Amino acid sequence: MKKLALLSVYDKTGIIALARELVEEFDFELISSGGTAKILLDAGITVTKVSEYTGAPEILGGRVKTLHPRIHGGILGRPDIPTDLTDMEANNVRPLDLVVVNLYPFQETIAKPGVTVAEAIEQIDIGGPAMLRAAAKNFAHVTVICQPERYGEYLGELKQQGGKTSLEFRQKVAGEAFAMTNGYDGAIASYFASLNPEANLPKQYSISGKEIQALRYGENPHQKAAWYQTGNNGFTGARKLQGKELSYNNLVDLEAARRLIGEFDTETAAVAILKHTNPCGVARGKTLAAAYDKALNADPVSAFGGIVAVNKPIDAATAKALTKTFLECIIAPECERAAQEILGKKSNLRVLILPDLKTGPKATVKAMAGGFLVQEADDVAENPQQWQVVTEKQPTPAEMAELLFAWQVCKHVKSNAIVVTKELATLGIGAGQMNRVGSVKIALEQAGEKAKGACLASDGFFPFDDSVRTAAAAGITAIVQPGGSLRDPDSINAANELGITMVFTGLRHFLH
Repeated sequence: MKKLALLSVYDKTGIIALARELVEEFDFELISSGGTAKILLDAGITVTKVSEYTGAPEILGGRVKTLHPRIHGGILGRPDIPTDLTDMEANNVRPLDLVVVNLYPFQETIAKPGVTVAEAIEQIDIGGPAMLRAAAKNFAHVTVICQPERYGEYLGELKQQGGKTSLEFRQKVAGEAFAMTNGYDGAIASYFASLNPEANLPKQYSISGKEIQALRYGENPHQKAAWYQTGNNGFTGARKLQGKELSYNNLVDLEAARRLIGEFDTETAAVAILKHTNPCGVARGKTLAAAYDKALNADPVSAFGGIVAVNKPIDAATAKALTKTFLECIIAPECERAAQEILGKKSNLRVLILPDLKTGPKATVKAMAGGFLVQEADDVAENPQQWQVVTEKQPTPAEMAELLFAWQVCKHVKSNAIVVTKELATLGIGAGQMNRVGSVKIALEQAGEKAKGACLASDGFFPFDDSVRTAAAAGITAIVQPGGSLRDPDSINAANELGITMVFTGLRHFLH
């Protein structure tokens, strides 16, 4: 009896060539459903429709096609188990040697703007995952292929193994099938969770993605790494204009840069320069070139080899400025033609275009021994009207704007974080210190004489008044911090004594 293969795919890449070789070179019989059967018949390949094979018509608008004992019995039957053989013979079930299935494009559908729940529901595949799981479970006897890029390897196995496949190959592709269904179900679960954003985090949480690029290595050369896609938006949908391949560290820094630059509206130009996920220079300006100049001057030494994010299309003037310093990557919502030509002279410089810099993941995930941690993304909108001025000295409108800018930057600095700014540009940043006083000293030392008349932001409250006194001695005139310490009165009294404005936000922004 000829070997039997079931082909039922949404992504029809390479399916005609595979089917033809199965029939002509390896004497397979084919059964297929829906659109797959049509495309094979149109190509002149002999194939039996699933409805003809099972004797049951496709019903419910195609929702029920392959859910039939002749299909699943053929997939799950074990030829080395006598009772299985008896059942199969009694029910006219032929064993399937090969199952080729991929799934309806649920992830691609929900990534489209304005997609309705009804549209998403219709792209939830039922029969496909059932066949993939069944065939993967029975990999001892059945080969399951869910990725078109495996077709050539499968045919190579048949040629090398005399028309069969090795157990090692079947086990490998079975794992890929389970990974596909796991990712598919995870995407569906995440979508339903997103329909009720006010609910608590789910009791069962899954995260999965499709590998889109094997990276040279991770943070260090001895660490393996890969880039996975969970949807068609974000960096996986970004347009790369030029430059070398992106590294693991590039991508980590780019996401940190996207989060920071996404804080700012596009009415005024904004530029952020980052190194190792921490900003080293951030500024706003009348033009993008002016903002970049201010951001670069904040810390030109640290900017060397950094990542630059901008909130407006790159123009020629900004492009010329960008090429004067060695940079790893640039991310922007767009890049003008003249600017592209200028940046093109730096062939290794990676330039990415991401029109939507604000939309990011709704949750963050961190791995730990025995599990992982999930939290909502810290994307709360800052509202200075809800802040509380706790000192006798009131901030001017210009100081409030400056405090907001400093606070927006501080949110993206590793804790303990201190940011000193003036004229909407960072002057000094103290990041990741084990005590807050240490961060204050680093930021003020970096700001130097420019700290006089500047503002200071702290991501957490001051447990003592020493930071306030140190800031005042350097010339700081206004401070923004969360408040909430038992010793808040000490800090407030020190600020009043020294003539400093202090504002409490009521929110902290620790970043670990």
